[in-house]
Amino acid sequence: MESSAAAETPKSQLSLPLRTRIVLSAIDLAIDPLLRDDGTVPRGLLNLVDFQIPALSIPVNGVKTHDVMVDPTRNLWFRVFVPTQYAEEDLPVMVYFHGGGYIFLSPDVAILDYVGRKFASELRAIVVSVDYRLAPENRHPSQHDDGFDVLKFLDNEDNRSKWLPENASISRCFIVGDSAGGHLAHHVTLRASQFKFQQLQVIGLVAIQPFLGGEERTDSEIRMDGSVPLVTMKRTDWFWNAFMPLGEPFNRDHPIINVTGPNAVDISKMDFPATMVVAAGFDTLRDRHIRYYQWLKKSGKEAYLIDYPNTFHEFFLFSELPESDQLMLDMKDFINKVLNKV
Repeated sequence: MESSAAAETPKSQLSLPLRTRIVLSAIDLAIDPLLRDDGTVPRGLLNLVDFQIPALSIPVNGVKTHDVMVDPTRNLWFRVFVPTQYAEEDLPVMVYFHGGGYIFLSPDVAILDYVGRKFASELRAIVVSVDYRLAPENRHPSQHDDGFDVLKFLDNEDNRSKWLPENASISRCFIVGDSAGGHLAHHVTLRASQFKFQQLQVIGLVAIQPFLGGEERTDSEIRMDGSVPLVTMKRTDWFWNAFMPLGEPFNRDHPIINVTGPNAVDISKMDFPATMVVAAGFDTLRDRHIRYYQWLKKSGKEAYLIDYPNTFHEFFLFSELPESDQLMLDMKDFINKVLNKV
């Protein structure tokens, strides 16, 4: 399995449409003032500027949505995206974890509502988009607990029959995540591979530019720091400090952060599913994504590296980019490949 994007000749510098450049510049200008020196974020301000989309039982672009509360004591919930055009087909369930450095966003924010609809309609899946707790107010392992608890919630027959459509095939479950959500997706999949569910079975993982770290700075981190959008070493260090538990000394080779490093968990004997790893040429985390793919292969797991040499971190959120559409095609190929083996 090889993306057509991987065959392109890499460009020497990032070339983007004007609209994309403007949006990225605005995001870059906004991020750093939100990451306070005392390790907090202005949550009230962020909640004011988040444009939220309500769940809609009437289909929009062929997809209807509803929200499900898992645990009100921690406000753990998810949004379900149901593609109505495939109502007569058994569809896989895709559990999706969003990015945002573990600090920002939720499934009802406009861009993530759009992503959920796109995944559901183009990938022919029932999408469960999880609203996990955010740092720094909630630190590790809160987010990983939330993600895994959603899997256990879906595994319960009463919950499944009440909240998912009849054509949702929980025994064909894919876990998908981008950036911090990709990091979360890895760890939830790791837990799932060591747990015996009643019906749910994780058969595939899609890690879209997962947020990974390590003590040693990689070539891509050093070479591209400050010259490509969104991800800088200063920001990633801030995010890790906001994510990891207070009062527990750690460095970036902690196995939660550096999943392929010197303290990595041995997955060679685990039932870890087929994994698609997405990398981009203008992403400071690029080398870590390639290492992650190589680590999976070395551990004896089925893995595919899909490389987009001429784009950046979180590129797929920008629908005007051809790579955004290409990712949908590559994800569809991967999903079909895995489903054909089941």
